[in-house]
Amino acid sequence: MTYEQIYLFTLLGFVFAFLIWGRVRYDLVAFAALVIAVAGGVIAPERAFEGFGHEAVIIIALVLIVSRAMMNAGAVELVARFVLSAGRRLSAHIGIMSIVGAGLSAIINNVAALVMLMTLDIEAAEKAKRPISQSLMPLSFATILGGMITLIGTPPNIVIAQFRERALGEPFSMFDFSPVGLICALIGIAFVTTVGWRLIPQIDHRASVGEGADIGLFVAEAAVKEKSKSIGKAVGDLYPLGDEHDITILGVVRRGKRLPGFGASEEIRKGDHLILEGDPKSIEAFIGAAELDAPGSEKHEGLRGRSLTLIEAIVPDNARMVGRTAIDLRLLYRRGVTLLGVSRQGKRFRERVRKLPIKPGDVVLLLGPESRVNDAAEWLGVLPLAERSHTVIQRGKAFFTIAVFAVAVSLSVMGFIPLAVALAGAVAIYALFNIVGAREVYESVEWPVIVLLACLIPLGLALEESGGTALIAEAIVAQTTALPVWAILAILMIVTMTLSDFLNNVATALIAAPIGMSVAGALDVSADPFLMGVAVAASCAFLTPIGHKNNTIIMGPGGYRFGDYWRMGLPLEIIIILVSVPSILFFWPL
Repeated sequence: MTYEQIYLFTLLGFVFAFLIWGRVRYDLVAFAALVIAVAGGVIAPERAFEGFGHEAVIIIALVLIVSRAMMNAGAVELVARFVLSAGRRLSAHIGIMSIVGAGLSAIINNVAALVMLMTLDIEAAEKAKRPISQSLMPLSFATILGGMITLIGTPPNIVIAQFRERALGEPFSMFDFSPVGLICALIGIAFVTTVGWRLIPQIDHRASVGEGADIGLFVAEAAVKEKSKSIGKAVGDLYPLGDEHDITILGVVRRGKRLPGFGASEEIRKGDHLILEGDPKSIEAFIGAAELDAPGSEKHEGLRGRSLTLIEAIVPDNARMVGRTAIDLRLLYRRGVTLLGVSRQGKRFRERVRKLPIKPGDVVLLLGPESRVNDAAEWLGVLPLAERSHTVIQRGKAFFTIAVFAVAVSLSVMGFIPLAVALAGAVAIYALFNIVGAREVYESVEWPVIVLLACLIPLGLALEESGGTALIAEAIVAQTTALPVWAILAILMIVTMTLSDFLNNVATALIAAPIGMSVAGALDVSADPFLMGVAVAASCAFLTPIGHKNNTIIMGPGGYRFGDYWRMGLPLEIIIILVSVPSILFFWPL
């Protein structure tokens, strides 16, 4: 092997290791790798930042802005009346939600589709008095499947399309992914609707505290204010009041330190903090009944003031607050908002709420004036569940927004203008008519994904130009020389799918695409089936909560554990392989 190949293989090995480890943000890992590659001389300095101008990067950013416009225009309300019904049987509910979720994912980004429908699904579960876990994972998987149907549904499709243009002179078009993607989506949805949901552990969000399964319960703090009627009482004396409001008192913090045990016999003093567990409404009611205060409430207008809002928000993996505490963020002082509580899959923790490092999948409880809470949620990068904390919906512009998008896509499909230009035109119209504000244009873009993609594109090109991907392809072909081509395609897809379960799907697509192209070249067959196989496999990350952002988002609200995903995800991935390989070879012959 040459110096460039050895250097790049070693560097990419470290990149994969750090991405799987997950302790360092993936965009920082990719950026550091790009700098190291330039320093090592395997990427020319003048080509280091070509990725930021790559068409795939531009299209992904524009798709995210279009998705925000669709949400602002109330697209979810157009389907709510048809999908939200507590009276339906669970299988029917999952089937309808999955079809709608997949359909929306084909039109807008699949993460946006999940966020739009998740609140409806949770509301339906509450009304039907059934565990949220039974329907939330099927919805997540359905939105992932739906993203495979079109070019803009999921980033791996965009990456593969642009790679094909560079390698073969012409990209995949908007609906080239549709035949295979639609078959996979329909069969996958049929599976999760009839069989898949039965494989998920029934995690009842209404379960008792003792069972520790209630993901609707938050661990929160309440300060003992001056002249509180609770001063002088034992903590145990407040237990009946806690039972009345469905609150469990977990302990006492005094002078910044948590006292041992539950502190039932401790006398409550001014300045103490009680550790509470319950749902948001119960916590608020108990704080008022016991004459307590939320930490930092002196900076608000009073816990029960009309100007305050209490919202729940999910923490995605790219949120600003991941790995940081409320103290690190100086949330109260910078934003005038209190982190009142945290819900982490029913788990209890001994750290104080404001000193607790937040993890992806947590659900946080934010308290403050309505305008500040909404601004703080956007700044933190969390996804509010409460409808009142969402952007004000411009219902009168819904059909106009959809029409603009349809015209843009049509112009691109008919070949009049490139997709990037068509989407840019749609975004400009949305901004002109204030469907997305200037601030939202920037906030809609997932910048860590953009940086990841822009940094890995030069690395992928360098690996390909150095002959590294050809070496990998030759090794694969040499080890599978006795197998038919369809079996080699299946093996490539299995490897790609496994990588996608632990790596970012964009990173997986960038690395696997040139390998698939090289394998096709070594076998002297068309590259299209292998590129399409990589696109399908990179999108299908169902085994873990870290493989796809949708799986991370549902982890907290659904109360899922890391090991719950494979129960439905493994058979679904097997089904996708069995269905997609013959479908790809039928629609994209060798």
